[in-house]
Amino acid sequence: MDWTALWLTLRLALCTTAILLVLGLPLAHWLANSRWRFKFLVESVVAMPLILPPTVLGFYLLVALGPHSPVGRFWEGLTGSPLPFTFAGILVGSIVCNLPFAVQPFAASFASVDRRLVEASWCLGQSRLRTFLRVTVPLSRAGILTGLVLSFAHTVGEFGVVLMIGGNIPGVTRTLSLAIYDDVQALDYRAAAQTSLVLLAFAFVTLCLTYAWRKKAATA
Repeated sequence: MDWTALWLTLRLALCTTAILLVLGLPLAHWLANSRWRFKFLVESVVAMPLILPPTVLGFYLLVALGPHSPVGRFWEGLTGSPLPFTFAGILVGSIVCNLPFAVQPFAASFASVDRRLVEASWCLGQSRLRTFLRVTVPLSRAGILTGLVLSFAHTVGEFGVVLMIGGNIPGVTRTLSLAIYDDVQALDYRAAAQTSLVLLAFAFVTLCLTYAWRKKAATA
């Protein structure tokens, strides 16, 4: 087991999930409640990572974050280092790649909240922000948890986007999925099997706990 890769993978997954919670909740709330006629364009952009091959998504992100792009030049001028082939670079890629895994469950859960409860909160003088935090979010906790778990689990197993943006630098961008790839390339199937078993067990336990919690929340 590559413990450095394990720690880096967990750090990437935790950072990605935390950022998607902050960015995904307002975006999902807007998608669930907006009546803008062209809302489908935003929904399509959010869902794009679900159908794009990871190599294609990774390539475009590599170009968008590279030193010749406005984002890349701004970041390099701010920090003195480029975005590609760094932890910050794979974090940006991971956020974009996992956006639909967070936003879609969030939005579906927000859309299922009884509108009358939200309007009742407004009538009682509560602001929209307070209503969102005190009414909508608690009633949507099952969907929010699902989105966070899916984002975390998918980040742990991400391969293509991380490889395209970050390369395979030990201690910097080498995640567990890349460690498995390296072990297979080196014909070290024993090490690859051990790491793969860890990821398999993690995915199974995570999904079991998530579905059990959702069932309990639905019957509560």
